[in-house]
Amino acid sequence: MNTRRTSRQICLGGVRVGGDAPVVVQSMTNTDTRDVDATVAQIERLVLRGCELVRVAVPDETAADAVARIRARVSVPLIADIHFDYRLALRVLEGGVEGLRINPGNIGPAAHVDAVVDAARAHHAVIRIGVNGGSLEKELLRKYGSPTPEALVESALGHVRLLERRHFYDTKISIKSSSVLETIAAYELLARQCDYPLHIGVTEAGGLVRGAVKSSVGLGILLWQGIGDTMRVSLTAPPEEEVTVAYEMLRALGLRRRGPEIISCPTCGRTEIDLIGMARQVEDRLRHETADIKVAVMGCVVNGPGEAREADIGLAGGRDKGIIFRKGEVIRSVRGQEALLAAFMEELTRLLQEKGRR
Repeated sequence: MNTRRTSRQICLGGVRVGGDAPVVVQSMTNTDTRDVDATVAQIERLVLRGCELVRVAVPDETAADAVARIRARVSVPLIADIHFDYRLALRVLEGGVEGLRINPGNIGPAAHVDAVVDAARAHHAVIRIGVNGGSLEKELLRKYGSPTPEALVESALGHVRLLERRHFYDTKISIKSSSVLETIAAYELLARQCDYPLHIGVTEAGGLVRGAVKSSVGLGILLWQGIGDTMRVSLTAPPEEEVTVAYEMLRALGLRRRGPEIISCPTCGRTEIDLIGMARQVEDRLRHETADIKVAVMGCVVNGPGEAREADIGLAGGRDKGIIFRKGEVIRSVRGQEALLAAFMEELTRLLQEKGRR
């Protein structure tokens, strides 16, 4: 892995972004922001998964007013997504949000930009410049013919200059495309031209499987190069899944660890138990756990015992019988698949309780 790109550090509430801070995981609600209860409930679910920053859409004044009530009920820093109407930005800043996602070029004349920047400075809020391939300025599309990496970078830095002219530097930048290769190229180019913290993502990536694959390839390459200070895995799926995928990606790269690591067989003709069903139940049991443990669910006589032995707790199942390991030692031998899974869940719960008492 390359050395982490050096970027300036900014803060959203108590969350540090950039500099020597770890890569921050964020997501965006898909509830109607005007529905305060539903939005708060979703934010709480996101926080349980480990989400550290949450963005909410603010399409109108009613939503802007709702943000203040949401802010009062959640612990995680909020970022308001604002387009076109600068007054919405002023209202949500008064409501206590820690950040704005806005493009200064689309909120009107200079006086409007001045007002937003002054309010952000007064409330110690961060501004994210967010450029997407699907909403690039018409003049840049004419210049480049399509939303090329060069066009995305020119757009982003043009917006940044509007803030710099007003001596505002608490800024982070995102430039997203639905193309993995163009996203990578754009961030590589941008990373060489500024030291602002970068929010990385592949936009409109798709559903859970396709989106996770595209995001893992694109963001994984960027993170491996040391590019990226905060990230969102954009999925056409419940936003909670975005957070889970993000942490698994960071774990795979050795950048962050949160919650249990689960390893399990891909299954093959040697498998003689319902390993897929068992693994799914173990995953469900651990979905909201935060203990840093390695759990193995194996169903192969070739690799299973070895993998299970290396985990903090492991199961190696075969025909009519299974063995439960803990830290390399056999602690139980159980006959029958249902009895094996029940015994494993008991031992898993015992391990988690011990971890919680430390």
